[in-house]
Amino acid sequence: MKHLALTAALALFAGPAMAGQCPMDMSRIDAALETASLSDTQMSEVKALRAEGEKLHQAGDHAASVETLAQAKDILGVE
Repeated sequence: MKHLALTAALALFAGPAMAGQCPMDMSRIDAALETASLSDTQMSEVKALRAEGEKLHQAGDHAASVETLAQAKDILGVE
């Protein structure tokens, strides 16, 4: 029972933490896009991933948003 309570508590705290990460990731992507030297294909992919990440964030699926935005940051070479 203690493990279940601990898991539930951790899950409650993880959601808001991820929710705050999404906007920071989107800002980093936006800033990197201004100076990025990418092919047209890569640029389109990054923009699509960024848009999908924002959509997921707005829908409340922050884990998927963080994962999607991480793909865009990888292409851009952003930490």
